[in-house]
Amino acid sequence: MASAHAIPSLDEEFEFTADSKRRLMIGIGAGVALVAIGAYLLASGVGSHETHVVHEAGAGAHEGGGHHAYKWTNRLWANVWLNAVYFAGASVIGMFFISYNYLAQAGWSSAFKRIPEALPAFLPFTGIAILAVFFLAGHDLFHWLNPALFDPSSAEFDPIINGKKGFLNMPFYLTRIVLYFALWYMMWRVIRNYSIQEDLEGGTEYYDKSIKLGTAFLLVFGVTSSTSAWDFVMSIDTHWFSTMFGWYTLASWHVTGLAIITLTVVSLKEKGYLKIVNESHLHDLGKFMFAFSIFWTYVWFAQFMLIYYANLPEETIYYRERFSGFGGIYKAPFFVTLFLNFVCPFLILMTRDAKRTYIILKLAAWCIIIGHYFDFYVNIMPGTVGEHGGFGPIEFGMILIFACGFIWSVSSQLTKANLIPKNHPMLVETLHHDI
Repeated sequence: MASAHAIPSLDEEFEFTADSKRRLMIGIGAGVALVAIGAYLLASGVGSHETHVVHEAGAGAHEGGGHHAYKWTNRLWANVWLNAVYFAGASVIGMFFISYNYLAQAGWSSAFKRIPEALPAFLPFTGIAILAVFFLAGHDLFHWLNPALFDPSSAEFDPIINGKKGFLNMPFYLTRIVLYFALWYMMWRVIRNYSIQEDLEGGTEYYDKSIKLGTAFLLVFGVTSSTSAWDFVMSIDTHWFSTMFGWYTLASWHVTGLAIITLTVVSLKEKGYLKIVNESHLHDLGKFMFAFSIFWTYVWFAQFMLIYYANLPEETIYYRERFSGFGGIYKAPFFVTLFLNFVCPFLILMTRDAKRTYIILKLAAWCIIIGHYFDFYVNIMPGTVGEHGGFGPIEFGMILIFACGFIWSVSSQLTKANLIPKNHPMLVETLHHDI
């Protein structure tokens, strides 16, 4: 256990000021107003497509019919789903980060472990949003919820989707969703309590327990990160499948979470907090963002290249929708994703000094955070709203609501424990972290 004489500025209490709360409330209010304006415009037919033309790519993706007619509310619910999935991933990555650092018995990350430790507090909100959308609008967003697709006597019978009914059926699907959020959140609550008890009592008992629980979580998340990706995203395009999609989504979630952690650490440093975090800590966070941006690109390219090379219709339709389907409205976001998620982090974070400079780290983090929002947008919107997608008041409003809610949740959680884990066994090691 570290002594108070070995570590300067041991006591750091984060203050979630009234002014910060006011700004976040204004942000949420502005988001609600934008969503209301967007909903009114869509309900009035402004900016929507009156013709329900089925584009070539879209027709191939949903052959067999059975899709419900488009309603303007579909775009509203699709945006709730998109943001809930995006922020659920960003939240659970906090638990993922501290778990693999516990397993590795890493010392360097203990200086700022309270930041990733605070992220999963937002999980209940995203879980409720996902369940609400599924109950209220699931039949409008998910093709496989049409019972006629599983009825051999129906003209809409789809043998491909019928072959997946053992996995894609409402009772099993709902059970999995509840299980994901229950396991993620409950395991986080336990490891969070261990961390706080360690602050109060010292010793290595809670550290040893955290290593065991973190290892167990990695096993749980190794399975649920893939199956949740299938459920939340891949099941929207029910005919399509990719054996790499679980890794792809995990890579996207992971680098987003790393960018949020880095951005939060830098922001707190700028406000005078986290005095024991030095340039070497920032360098390592920059390396993490750099490395996993390249890893995401590797998985992205491997998935695309294999599908392109094989040229199987049931697989290539996914990319045809995004390149040329629906009038080409998803082509620009598709390539913006590649630019923000690979080109920008790769060039921005290439040098050693860049990984130690606040403004450059913040720029790279924002590129990643925005870029991976586009990543999920491109994965979710074509299958849910098709030609009716776009960026308008609803999209920007929904982002504001979820982002401000997420920041509020993390800020509130940071006030509940000392910003520096005072009795962490690796605290002396992190104080002398030098690379």
